Amino acid sequence: MRRYLLFLGAVLSALCLRPAPAVAWGPNAHREVHENAIKTLEGDLEDFYKDHRFEMPTLAFDDPEFTPVVDETEHHFAVDRLEPFPFLELPHTEAGLVEEYGPAVEGIGRLPWLILESFERLVEAFRGRDKGQILVESDKLAILVTDLHNPLAVTDNADGQKTGQQGLWTRFSEKLPEAMGGRFDINPDAAHYLDNPRAFVFSLVNANYIWADNVHYIDELAYRGKGSYTQIYYESLISRAKLIVNDRYSEAAGAVGSFWYTAWTDAGRPELK
Repeated sequence: MRRYLLFLGAVLSALCLRPAPAVAWGPNAHREVHENAIKTLEGDLEDFYKDHRFEMPTLAFDDPEFTPVVDETEHHFAVDRLEPFPFLELPHTEAGLVEEYGPAVEGIGRLPWLILESFERLVEAFRGRDKGQILVESDKLAILVTDLHNPLAVTDNADGQKTGQQGLWTRFSEKLPEAMGGRFDINPDAAHYLDNPRAFVFSLVNANYIWADNVHYIDELAYRGKGSYTQIYYESLISRAKLIVNDRYSEAAGAVGSFWYTAWTDAGRPELK
């Protein structure tokens, strides 16, 4: 037992101390999702976020070079390294994951647990009615939830390295949203209360993983016959990927709003100014 506990501690420490990768979407994506997440709310909570949205780091800058930063690590979860879709046997705790898969969990990322940890911090911020902390943690949580809605963030073939598509992560996650400019069509559902945030997070893993093969395929189609990743490639990629991007952004905005609403509700729905 002592050996196992030492091993568990070592693996979890390794997961936490690995260098932090870039967030899973570029700044344009995060701004769009943040703005639309606010629209999923209603009443006093919507008014609070709308009135103070420019105090959230991601929305506080007009600088096009600004990149959202979260002082956490592991903004991905390469779940297919552990078992095949639909991941029915996947434990929903880090300790359970290590117990089930051992060293195989090293380097797969912590994104589901980063979301849950941020959610708990947001609940505490609401309970303390700490406006500054509410806005900062809401921003962090929104970035993490949005990152989970990138299909490449939940596959071990995130950069296309297994299919001869090296650089796919940057092309799809960063350059594609930039190439689309403001041509997004985001229509999220209204925010709702999450009875089980943990189960909801892992349902999002599956819901986004199913798009990963599509992303790899449309990248291959967009590149076919071109020889390089030129403007023509990106025009082709936009035409093929825009439905996926808009759908993922819409679902992300609805999920972000639901996490914000649930945190506020779990904190007792405090009055906000």
